[in-house]
Amino acid sequence: MYTPKHFAISDQQELLRFMKRNAFGQLISSHNDRPEATHLPFLLSQDGERLLCHLARQNPQLDSIDERQVLIIFNGPHAYISPRWYHSAGVPTWNYQSVHVYGTARTFSDEERLMSVVNQLSDKYEAGAENPWQPDYSPKMLRAIVGVEIEITEIQGKYKLSQNRPSEDRQRVVEALQAQGETAMAEAIEQWSTP
Repeated sequence: MYTPKHFAISDQQELLRFMKRNAFGQLISSHNDRPEATHLPFLLSQDGERLLCHLARQNPQLDSIDERQVLIIFNGPHAYISPRWYHSAGVPTWNYQSVHVYGTARTFSDEERLMSVVNQLSDKYEAGAENPWQPDYSPKMLRAIVGVEIEITEIQGKYKLSQNRPSEDRQRVVEALQAQGETAMAEAIEQWSTP
């Protein structure tokens, strides 16, 4: 990912936190020189060295990932930034947060491992619900999916949050975004755009 120095995020703990908060990503691979992608939620292992997910057994992307390098993209908030918000000269742009993860994928069909992945995903996304769904599915349903474990080999982070603009411009961008209801992006700029 093209990342100018002032937008680069290299703190591994921050990148792992970002991946956990924005766990719905795109699994990208190549098959016969044609890119393929599947959008799905990921689980990050406790040691931060692996990602877990599952695909429908009928997903043709399964033919192109086992024992091969894949790319997973996680995105956070993003927003159009108008040059009319700047005090100084500028051009239209887009602010965003993105993390790219490279790794080697390995598929698995072990029922116990699949059940663990499905249960962990359910627990994560049902947490806080008044009446959370309790896992209740037949082994036949598990046979309809294939697990994927990605051994992480590289993580790249880019937070393009107006860090290259003067502080007055950054403040005006924050105010304009807040007025539009883009609070997540405004908060990210305030947090990460130090002069």
